[in-house]
Amino acid sequence: MELKLLNGNILEIESGKNGHDVAISISQSLAKEAIAYKLNNQLFDLYSPIKESGDFEILTNKSEEAFSILNHSTAHLMAEAILSLFPNAKLGIGPAIEDGFYYDIDFNDYVLKEDDLRKIEAKMKDFSKKNEYIIRQEISKDEALNLFKDNPYKVELINELEGTITIYKQGDFVDLCAGIHLPSTSFIKHFKLDTIAGAYWRGDSKNKQLTRIYGLSCFSKEELEHREHIKEEAKKRDHRKLGKELSLFMISEYGPGFPFYLPNGLMLRRQIENWWYNIHDSHGYKLIKTPIILSKELWLTSGHWDHYKENMYTTKIDDRDFAIKPMNCPGAILVYNSELHSYKDLPLRYGELGLVHRHEASGALNGLFRVRAFTQDDAHIFCRRDQLQSEIENLLKLYDEMYSTFGLDYSIVLSTKPEKDYIGDDAIWEESENILASACKATNKEFKINPGDGAFYGPKLDFKLKDCMGRIWQCGTIQLDMNLPERFDCTYINNNGEKERPIMLHRAILGSFERFMGIIIEHFGGAFPAWIAPIQVNILPVNNNFHLEYASEVKERLIKEGFRVNEDDSEEKLGYRMRNSIIKKIPYTLVIGDKEKESNLVTYRRYGEDKQITVSLEEFINILKDEIINKKFLVDPKSI
Repeated sequence: MELKLLNGNILEIESGKNGHDVAISISQSLAKEAIAYKLNNQLFDLYSPIKESGDFEILTNKSEEAFSILNHSTAHLMAEAILSLFPNAKLGIGPAIEDGFYYDIDFNDYVLKEDDLRKIEAKMKDFSKKNEYIIRQEISKDEALNLFKDNPYKVELINELEGTITIYKQGDFVDLCAGIHLPSTSFIKHFKLDTIAGAYWRGDSKNKQLTRIYGLSCFSKEELEHREHIKEEAKKRDHRKLGKELSLFMISEYGPGFPFYLPNGLMLRRQIENWWYNIHDSHGYKLIKTPIILSKELWLTSGHWDHYKENMYTTKIDDRDFAIKPMNCPGAILVYNSELHSYKDLPLRYGELGLVHRHEASGALNGLFRVRAFTQDDAHIFCRRDQLQSEIENLLKLYDEMYSTFGLDYSIVLSTKPEKDYIGDDAIWEESENILASACKATNKEFKINPGDGAFYGPKLDFKLKDCMGRIWQCGTIQLDMNLPERFDCTYINNNGEKERPIMLHRAILGSFERFMGIIIEHFGGAFPAWIAPIQVNILPVNNNFHLEYASEVKERLIKEGFRVNEDDSEEKLGYRMRNSIIKKIPYTLVIGDKEKESNLVTYRRYGEDKQITVSLEEFINILKDEIINKKFLVDPKSI
């Protein structure tokens, strides 16, 4: 077999060799650092036999996938320690997550305490020092059911699997798992168990509530300390905490997963919506609004009724079945099909801030990040095949423009044709994938390939946002659709006077408005740029008896200029009111005293700064207008 290494060299190997054998053949130092390997973009355990030729890469602790592999293995080490200390505990699932790992465990009637976490950590360190090999084994379904017969959670999972089942062993510990894992427990040295929470089994409130233990594992002490700092900072910026402190939104027990926008939160949202509409107007979009409830027949045509019904809210109207829309696409297609189109009309860009509803498991709900009703910033673009690449290039520039407004970096992933259950001709898939890749290259955008993760109807580009704390968020997407135009018989008249099928692009930039608002609340730590801040200016008269009249004149003038202004004329001391303005993270606080009243001045203090500056009212208005027009940041998000 032939392996193509990252440097382009070709390595010939004998059948039966594994990743560790290849690492040794390259260098002894690489073999010591190796933790797994990648073959044709698929991950394998280091000691798994290599079964085919292809692109080959040895993974070390510097590899992108290393953090996830380490944390998945640490979750198993924690489970081993827990069963040693609590033999009657039953294991649920224990995946790696974006910022570490967790394991859901049934401790029966025992209530786990913070002190127990330290005991578990100590036992984990003992097991780590044993340097047990982590061994993958394949067994039959019957063998798996027998092996885990005393654990109802594992039995439930096994009964849903087909074919060969994989388990992992380390010493006497065995767990049901698909992998991938480290070669041995000796790699697991720097970790911390930090949070205990409740979690319904499989996120369903009808199931038993288990104990979820969160942890974090790193390859070095320095990285662990850095990531712990980030996690602590994230707790301070938690959008649920800031949402309450800044009166942005609330969740009521009368509507789990259905957020209420409070006046400040709605004002924040309105500014983003207005900006969204303006920027789409300038980029040639036709803005539409489609109904929230549409009939069963539509969802049968789109395929949602057969493949997505369990996540849809349904109702009956005049003895007909209807559904609240979980997606905006079919509505946009009805708009397209409402009139005839010529090739000269294309591309047609329909933009919509569309409210959708999806039935999410109650255990998965999380503030604004996971809700049951949300607004997608959708666009559905109908174009000719010869317009496809230029249209995607224009989209990539639009993504740049919109993300940079919030100081958000991003990376792009190209997801290609699934191995099975896809529609369309292979040649069309290949052409579509090449067009997406070419558009990225033409606009100098780097991208990674995620093989087999495209939608069943076409390949896609996914946009991974990075906030000021380095956390990654999946928001934007561009999807080529070869399915819905066929299902709905979308056509246009080409230059030969014949009907032809348009290409359809699904496109979201912010994704869910709710989720995006949660992201920027945390990204800015609630200290929003002046252009979107719910209140831009807070006016504090030093003494109401002498300064309130002029303060009110200043307020009226600023309101006439279009600014969002609050006047704090309470009888509290000036220092208290100033601190309250800072707590509310209002961009500008104006102090009005004798000097200001006598000379038509204002003294302002910018959020995040200690100095107070006195200027004329006209000069302050110009300063604020410049900040808003140019969408300047109030403070660097990383410094908040």
